[in-house]
Amino acid sequence: MVKDERISPPQAIEVSENPTASPKLTFFHSLGPSSLDDRAGQSIRKSILNPYKWCCYNMPNSALSEIVSSGGANASSDDDEDGLANESGSWVPGRSLISSTTRMSLSPRNPMPSPPSKSSSAAHPFSPPNGNLGAEPKKMRKSNKKAWYGKRTTLGLAVLLGIFFLTNWWMISRIQEPARLRDGVKLRFLKRNSSTVFIREELQKTGRVKKPQKTIYARLLAKAAHALAEGERKPEPKDLWLEPYARSSFWTPCSHIRNWEPSEGKNGYIMVTANGGINQQRVAVCNAVAVARLLNATLVLPKFMYSSVWKDASQFGDIYQEEHFINYLKDDIPIVKELPEELRSLDLEAIGSVVMDTDVIKEAKPSFYLKYILPILHLNKVVHFVGFGNRLASDPMPHELQRLRCRCNFHALRFVPKIQETGAMLIRRMRQNDTGLGHLDPYLVGQYAQLKKKGEKDSPPKKSRYLALHLRFEIDMVAHSLCEFGGGEEERHELEAYRKVHFPALVEQKKTKKLPSPKQLRSEGLCPLMPEETVLMLAALGFNRRTHIYLAGSHIYGGYSRLNALTTLFPNLVTKENLLTPAEIEPFGNFSSQLAALDFIVCTAADVFAMTDSGSQFSSLIAGYRIYYGGGKMPTIRPNKRRLADIFERNNTIEWKVFETRVRKAVRQNKRVFSRPVGRSVYRYPRCQDCMCNTE
Repeated sequence: MVKDERISPPQAIEVSENPTASPKLTFFHSLGPSSLDDRAGQSIRKSILNPYKWCCYNMPNSALSEIVSSGGANASSDDDEDGLANESGSWVPGRSLISSTTRMSLSPRNPMPSPPSKSSSAAHPFSPPNGNLGAEPKKMRKSNKKAWYGKRTTLGLAVLLGIFFLTNWWMISRIQEPARLRDGVKLRFLKRNSSTVFIREELQKTGRVKKPQKTIYARLLAKAAHALAEGERKPEPKDLWLEPYARSSFWTPCSHIRNWEPSEGKNGYIMVTANGGINQQRVAVCNAVAVARLLNATLVLPKFMYSSVWKDASQFGDIYQEEHFINYLKDDIPIVKELPEELRSLDLEAIGSVVMDTDVIKEAKPSFYLKYILPILHLNKVVHFVGFGNRLASDPMPHELQRLRCRCNFHALRFVPKIQETGAMLIRRMRQNDTGLGHLDPYLVGQYAQLKKKGEKDSPPKKSRYLALHLRFEIDMVAHSLCEFGGGEEERHELEAYRKVHFPALVEQKKTKKLPSPKQLRSEGLCPLMPEETVLMLAALGFNRRTHIYLAGSHIYGGYSRLNALTTLFPNLVTKENLLTPAEIEPFGNFSSQLAALDFIVCTAADVFAMTDSGSQFSSLIAGYRIYYGGGKMPTIRPNKRRLADIFERNNTIEWKVFETRVRKAVRQNKRVFSRPVGRSVYRYPRCQDCMCNTE
């Protein structure tokens, strides 16, 4: 039987049968059994903050007794809230009454708070503090003000956080522009071009096996994505689309100047069958022109060898204008389309007039041809070079003979109208139908370049710019490099199988010699840049996410999935296959050299050209062409792969700002203006007195 205890004045609360008991337990002992739910004790710690805590101080015992009696009579519907009746009928207060009556409980910091004035509490023991019947204490007003300020601060922080998330959402939603119509053709971006910048999830989808192909740059790629998203509001670096050095404009073309008499070509005929792709063929043709002049011979219009790798049956007349080539060089050497009738029936191999590529040493000097080739020409009146490529040295070379090589490369070789017209179409669509005339357009596409209107002094400046990128990451380059690219065991087996078929000498060399490890090759800058490394370089240089990028070639090792990081960070990336309709590209479908010619035109005319392998002949020819005709206004990005390898090696710890600074410094140093180094190709480095004139 629980005794119906009444609440005593505040002084009685300190009395306890157990002197060591806490005030909370003492107070509960006065209210009811010790088995009372301890949750009521939690309200004691909060009681001092409740504005109604004073309502029971000086309350008459009779008033409280009435409340307790009424509560016990109605405690049948909700035991936990209103109270419980024990077996004898006595009422035990429940949670709601305890929480209301325990407002007077003690606090460790304020064991005995002062009650309100007698007048207000006696007349209205349960009136609220803000009521009209009593005045609110000063401490309560301060507490209410602090609570109001706290709510306002919380609300302000919530609003700021909401604005932050909305801003991020708005930036991400505007990252990719919708497809546009160019010349009535809707652009078809590369497969898997994404509008999101969440790289980690995208990389997980690119794996050819269970693991993704390359994950070591996931951290830097995420930082690059964040930097590109923020870069929407920041201007690009000032010299990003410009040559950083004024000296580049002092060099002007002058290889068209001749200081000799035409050759008679009376010693015989030089035939050339060039191998390789369009780049090797172009170099072979220019070298053959120089050899014909050196030997005082007549050049037969060059032929191109069919390659099982390139699988292209195109001949010289399918790519270059034959008549222009013959007429432009007629003051240097005589050129004919066919051998004379009396020489066509000769078995050239039987008489010893066939000279294979292996018969001529690499980078042979002019003296080699005068000593070994000229006697054959005198004897048989014809020499046929088969597989003729890089078989003529750059130095030492007579000045006028060197100038002839430049004249052939930069002036005599012009693409046929079919290639020029389609190339002009690609340039126009990359510039989004801008009517401005590009600096190199007349030299590349001739009559198909945008013409100036009558009365217009200069072409309007181009509003739309584009970057051309040659990603040298084809399987032949990847396999020959002996590097690893994150594809694991499957990649190793695939590349080794390719080497056995296409590079058997390299396979034998691996068996007999100890070659550098893939890690050593990468640290020395001998590995081609992966697409992941290329996109990090472009982002670090400061190119905007909306930059329009033309990708030369589309046979990337690993397919479109390997380009995932590149297309995710730069979604406006296209190839000629995306820009042309099936009907427009169909005439070039089975001719890789003609397709490469289209890439040559678009890359050379680009506002900025970026290469990933400075040893690539395609990139070298484009860079040289841009130097020769660019007037110091056509910048080329030529990375130092050794320095970049050192930067990428710290990808797990380097911060993005440091990464940006180091990459920009490494690329800027390679833009320095200097004359052609001794022994280097004039096709790549035309800044020399043999090809260009310095007006400084």
